[in-house]
Amino acid sequence: MRLDDIGQSENVEDRRGESDGYGGRSGGGMSFGGGGGRLGIGSMIVLGLIGWATGINPMLLISGAEMVQGLRGGGQSYEQQMPAPRSRAAPANDEMGIFVGKVLRVNEDVWTKVLPLQANIAYAKPRLVLFNTVTNSACGEADSATGPFYCPSDKKIYLDTSFFNEMATRFGGGGKFAEAYVISHEIGHHVENLLGILPKVSAQQRRVDQRTANALSVRVELMADCLAGVWAYESKAQLGIDESDIKQAMDTASAIGDDRLQQKSRGRVVPDSFTHGSSEQRMRWFTTGWTTGSINQCNTFQAQQL
Repeated sequence: MRLDDIGQSENVEDRRGESDGYGGRSGGGMSFGGGGGRLGIGSMIVLGLIGWATGINPMLLISGAEMVQGLRGGGQSYEQQMPAPRSRAAPANDEMGIFVGKVLRVNEDVWTKVLPLQANIAYAKPRLVLFNTVTNSACGEADSATGPFYCPSDKKIYLDTSFFNEMATRFGGGGKFAEAYVISHEIGHHVENLLGILPKVSAQQRRVDQRTANALSVRVELMADCLAGVWAYESKAQLGIDESDIKQAMDTASAIGDDRLQQKSRGRVVPDSFTHGSSEQRMRWFTTGWTTGSINQCNTFQAQQL
């Protein structure tokens, strides 16, 4: 993958070097009533498994409502003085900042073209927040343990780039294209939001049991994997994407599949607690987007078999 001739997006907020991006660590972006915020065993398992996985943190997916993990009857409150956005091109010595800005720019170019053509919807560009250790979002506090995520409430992607080091050293995935895949997966969630999918899923998750809520989350995540594949399909010629790049994405998708994470952390696999999909599913749905370039082919909610 080559990015030498790509410009940087103007929609990167750089909060690195700040304790939380707001002048101090707040320590309480989310509060839940009922049950004192305590999680059941199943919820703790899910949280532990997805702590370093790519995609929407289930605690953040349902903004203003109950968590996917099964907290019921609690209301989310978020009151935070938001800072003025700070966007700038990364300086020449900021290799990671430049890389993220370029990947975001290519995604902007792709979806500005593809979304109107394939879905008759204009693409509204999201902002991507770079941070170190901890920051706040409209979905609550984010820290390095949550991994990258998309917050539907403020339409921003949050990324502590130390995740990329963990992805390579802890999970066996990594490489520049793999990192681009992670970013593009999160942008895939933004596309889902623009398509009206995330609000519908959130509403449905509030009405169903834990097992069904998890299954819905898997469909959301696999669709985002597929949309990342659509991005790769559309940018193949521009970025010179080759089979070695795709292998990086496949290795990473496999490394962060729920079954692999569960086997590694617990020594056994519990499919009903999956929130992102198995390694095989994540690879297959990325491949679907990569080979077809079609948003319609990414509709996991119409797929009889995931």
